[in-house]
Amino acid sequence: MAQDLYRNRDFIPDFDAIIAETAARSREVSARTDLRADIAYGPGLRERMDILLPKTPAQGAPLHLFIHGGYWRSGSKEDHRLVAAPVLAAGGICAVLTYDLMPETRLGAIVAQVRAAARHLTGIAPSLGADPGRLTVSGHSAGAHLASYLAAYAPHEPMPDLPALRGLLLVSGIYDLSGIPGSFLKDEAKMTPAEAADWSPMTSTHQPDLPRIITRGQAETAPFQQQAAALAALLPGSELRQEPGLDHLAIVLALGDPQASLGRRLSELVAAS
Repeated sequence: MAQDLYRNRDFIPDFDAIIAETAARSREVSARTDLRADIAYGPGLRERMDILLPKTPAQGAPLHLFIHGGYWRSGSKEDHRLVAAPVLAAGGICAVLTYDLMPETRLGAIVAQVRAAARHLTGIAPSLGADPGRLTVSGHSAGAHLASYLAAYAPHEPMPDLPALRGLLLVSGIYDLSGIPGSFLKDEAKMTPAEAADWSPMTSTHQPDLPRIITRGQAETAPFQQQAAALAALLPGSELRQEPGLDHLAIVLALGDPQASLGRRLSELVAAS
């Protein structure tokens, strides 16, 4: 039987060890920052964000929002706070959000939650000492898919209220969802073919003139390689990267490391906003 190229566990021998290391680094970052946990942006129990600030933030600091992955059906903000490290290194303030999960919540509702979170974050930015006009966003895997809809809208929806972004960093994202309903996720996320068609960034309308960095790990499977290249080709001016030697999970460790190439690129994006 052919391997399911979306089932990353089958291609990452140390899958569980990397998950554990990501959580451990997140705890370490949490312990050395000013952490404001579980800020509500909506009524649901998972409509929450954690905000990590430097001990002495500068007034008018840049603001960054990170969206975790988990194929829309798992994941937590607590285990992804490590991404704040390069943001803090650039003098920024970082919010890490979570959202309701499939299959109980449908994909369109999750997109709406992420947009509501971004609007809420810019609304409270002045109270944090941040400049709401200096917002950048990143996301990993399903989080990259969701992040893309902060600067895009689907063909079937009216023009949404999107935040003003200064840049996007999309990491190991899924931009053509047509393969998801028939993948190993069919019993976990239960994404319908209609949802996949409605919410594929490759067929959506994207805001122009927005700096976008699109990357994936060199060791990732074909769908992640091909879709990163296809989205970058669709969006002229995008910066297309490939992270040498990294797989779908190790790339998160690099994103959260201010000394790694990808972490430095996140710091640069934040500082330039």
